[in-house]
Amino acid sequence: MSESQNKIKLFGQKQVRTEWDEGAQKWWFSVVDTVAVLTDQPTQRGASNYWAKLKERLKAEGANQLLTIGQQLKMLAPDGKMRLTDVADTEQILRLIQSIPSKKAEPFKLWLAHVGRERIDETIDPELSIDRAIQNYRRLGYSENWINQRIKSIEVRKALTDEWDKSGVEKGKEYALLTNLMSKTWSGMTTREYKQYKSLKKENLRDNMTNTELILNMLSEVAATEISKVKQPLGFDESAQVAKRGANTAKVARKQLEEETGKSAISKLSAKDLGKQQLI
Repeated sequence: MSESQNKIKLFGQKQVRTEWDEGAQKWWFSVVDTVAVLTDQPTQRGASNYWAKLKERLKAEGANQLLTIGQQLKMLAPDGKMRLTDVADTEQILRLIQSIPSKKAEPFKLWLAHVGRERIDETIDPELSIDRAIQNYRRLGYSENWINQRIKSIEVRKALTDEWDKSGVEKGKEYALLTNLMSKTWSGMTTREYKQYKSLKKENLRDNMTNTELILNMLSEVAATEISKVKQPLGFDESAQVAKRGANTAKVARKQLEEETGKSAISKLSAKDLGKQQLI
C-alpha cells in the first residue's frame, strides 16, 4: 500500500516518521522522532533541542561517524506542513542509539530490525501490508466498521491504478490529474478543495472521510475500473473520459442520497473534530 501508513511507523504509542528509499532500498528515519522515543521527550521541540545539543557534544568529541547524519527529507510536521528534517538510515540510527543513554535502546534496536523485516515480508506477500494497516488504524482509534471500508478502498484504488498502468497513464502527475478529475466530478471539489473543506493540511483525505464519503469515492473508482476493462482506453485523454464516466456514477448516487435524506453526503468533519470513534 501507499498513503500515510508508509510514512509513519509506531513504536508503542510513539510515532516515528519514515521514508522508504526505493532506489537505495532502505528506510530513512526521523532523527528527532528517534530522539523523542529514546529520551521520553514529551514534545518535538524538546527532542529537537536535545538533538541540537547532542550534535554539539558529538562535534566537540570528534564523533565523525555520527556527524555524517546530514541527509534531510521533507516530512509532515506537527503543524501540518511538510518541513525538512534530519533523517538517518538504520546503520546511522544504531550509532545514534549508542550515544544516548536510554532504557529503550534495546527495544528500539529490535523495532528497527522488525521494520526492516516488514518491508521484505510485504514484498513477498502484499497482504501483510494490509494486515499491518489494520493494526495501525486500530491503534489510532478508528472503528472496526470504518477500518473495513478503508481497507476495501485501498484495494479498489489499486485495481483502478492497475487499469491506468495498462492504459499507459504515467504515475505521479497524470495519476494526480485523474484523481482530481474524479473527485471534482462526484463531490464537486478537487482533492485540494476537499481537504480545505475539511480544514485539512497535509493529512490524508481518505483517512478523514466518513463511511458515506468512502463508499461514494469507492463507487466512482469501481465504476471507472469496470468501464476501463470494457473500453480499454489508451493514454491519458481516453483514460480521463473513462474516469469521468465512472465518477459520474457516484455523483448520481450522491445526488439521489441527498434528495432522500435532505442533507449533504459530504461532511466537513475530519477525524480530529469529534474523535475517530464518533466521526466514523
